[in-house]
Amino acid sequence: MTRYEEVACILRERIEHGIYRVGDRLPSIRAVCQELDVSISTAQEAYRQLMDVALIESRPKSGYFVLPSRVPSVLPSVSRPAQCPLDVSQWDQVLELVATQRDDSRLLLGRGVPNLAYETLKPLSKILAGLHRKNDLNGFNYDKLNGSPELRQQVARLAIASGCLLHPDDIMITTGCQEALSIALRTLTQPGDVVAVDSPSFYGTMQILKANGLKALEIPTDPQTGISLEALEMALEQWSIRAIQVTPTYNNPLGYTMSEARKKALFQLAQRFDVAIIEDDIYGDLAFTLPRPRTIKSFDDDGRVLLCSGFSKTVGPGLRVGWLAPGCYRDKALHMKYVSTGASATLPQLAVAEFVAKGHYERHLRYVTRQYQRQRDIMINWVQRYFPEGAGISYPQGSFLLWVELPAAVDCVRLNERLAKCAIHVAPGSLFSASGKFRQCLRLNYAFTLTPAIEDAVRTVGELATEMMEEAQRSDEVALK
Repeated sequence: MTRYEEVACILRERIEHGIYRVGDRLPSIRAVCQELDVSISTAQEAYRQLMDVALIESRPKSGYFVLPSRVPSVLPSVSRPAQCPLDVSQWDQVLELVATQRDDSRLLLGRGVPNLAYETLKPLSKILAGLHRKNDLNGFNYDKLNGSPELRQQVARLAIASGCLLHPDDIMITTGCQEALSIALRTLTQPGDVVAVDSPSFYGTMQILKANGLKALEIPTDPQTGISLEALEMALEQWSIRAIQVTPTYNNPLGYTMSEARKKALFQLAQRFDVAIIEDDIYGDLAFTLPRPRTIKSFDDDGRVLLCSGFSKTVGPGLRVGWLAPGCYRDKALHMKYVSTGASATLPQLAVAEFVAKGHYERHLRYVTRQYQRQRDIMINWVQRYFPEGAGISYPQGSFLLWVELPAAVDCVRLNERLAKCAIHVAPGSLFSASGKFRQCLRLNYAFTLTPAIEDAVRTVGELATEMMEEAQRSDEVALK
């Protein structure tokens, strides 16, 4: 046990024994340092450990406070994927999900888009309108292949919060984070290569693997601590893996955030086996507590981490503004950018750059993360109330996506077919696996204002899932007679 783990254990025991009760203010960092004779960084990491498991929260300029127990009593189980590389399937289901993105006739509970109705986005609309009103037509011309200098400068500034010291020239602007991931994978691989991924994994990345003739090696993943480093090490010893693709911060869909220690260990493992890491940090800025978690890229001292992110999940997906910090693979990544889309659209880049530079982005993040954290707890409460008993529920510390594991008798692909009759749609778990696993799982979005209509829809999902369980039970009873 490390020193910060010892400190976290001491504080946890005090909370569990009622020395610090719900709502109590915990000792300051300085007080912990003096009492336990540890450094400031050790005390800070101990508090981070307690925040990661939702025992405490940090309040700006006030300190650390004990939280009521809101962690779901049952978490999703650790995944057990196939132990060999697989061809990716599920495109038909992904296409169906994508086709519903603007379907106003159905209540879309599973889509991965943020809330675009908040007042804090209005300055961006004004900035875009102002750019259109200008007589200068430069906004209609090509920008630089690696993106607007103004936006790259702002991205480099924002990256400091995640522990990264990037020069604007280390960054290239892409047409959304999806293109950043695609460029990173095409930069590192050839058809037939194997890419290690966490399991479950973002279906967009899985389809990039499919389109490029790559095989996915799914690694067992814990809903709290993330991808299994032990299983990944064994896979690296057994298979010729060209890249490791992970979403280690507010993972989509499982919700986990790897600790700094595990992120560093993952980087060191990649160094030992001389393999690159593609890090998807698209949800990293949506932290419920500050400071936001460090990226794996922040430990990168040899350029092997390709960091992908963007503004689709924080500001708006329709802007199609993403970015890639490709490390030592910059020249080849730039070529991949040229042969895919060339320069990205100019006006959205200039608008986002101004939105960030004037402080609107930080204010927007502060507002939306408070809303998302509150709505997470409401959605968890609804799932616990209406879904079958024993459902496993994730507990993300950021972003707006919830992963729910139902009993094995519930097939969420079939569940979605029944929900269509009620004009409701969820994201079935099979989308997030190369082989179609996780059919008993689904993803829910809690970004939108949780109205009575959404509560009714969640109740309907739970009722139909319960019906499927009862049908399976009756079928089993008949088979036994």
